Amino acid sequence: MKRTVEDHAARFSEKAAEYDDSKSEEYYACADLVVEHADPGPDDVVLDLGAGTGAIALAVASDAERVLARDISEGMMAEGRRKAEERGIDNVEFAYGEFRDPEIGDNADGRVDVVTSNFALHHLADAEKREAIRVMAETGARRVVLGDVALFEGPDPEEPFYSPDVDDPATVGTLVEAFTAEGFAVTAVERVHDQVAVIVAERGAAIAG
Repeated sequence: MKRTVEDHAARFSEKAAEYDDSKSEEYYACADLVVEHADPGPDDVVLDLGAGTGAIALAVASDAERVLARDISEGMMAEGRRKAEERGIDNVEFAYGEFRDPEIGDNADGRVDVVTSNFALHHLADAEKREAIRVMAETGARRVVLGDVALFEGPDPEEPFYSPDVDDPATVGTLVEAFTAEGFAVTAVERVHDQVAVIVAERGAAIAG
């Protein structure tokens, strides 16, 4: 990680109010695909990591039993809570949690069925990403849907889709290998942009041809 958790939390809290309006078309295309692939059932508990202002958590809430939205920025979570209240959504819990320690506790008896994340994991170094994916696996979730800045090829030095001083995106291959190392089958890789991907990893599923 190029900056500390505290640095990232402060940076996102400062931009929380205008965060939704500042995001790219690719961000929202990615979010739509994450929601589509998450596909929770009415009895499912969804863990949304790096939840931010709730783009994923609030979108899947109507289909899930409960959503555990975890983020490191209190400012971002406050925006998420505000939006949930405005929309009358009462089954989403915004609380502090990191990728490598989501602090699920006894929520929903510790059960997690689906893990989602959008545009957040790239803040971690590759070794930290692998550790985060190991933690996702340890939740027992049957499906993980990750949308993120991820490189299909090399980064474009003329048009990087990220800020090199704060971001550290992995290659798609690195992320796929991390999921398969934890016993998941990667069933879909969606190419949103040369530097943006959605990866779907499932337990006990056949690998898509």
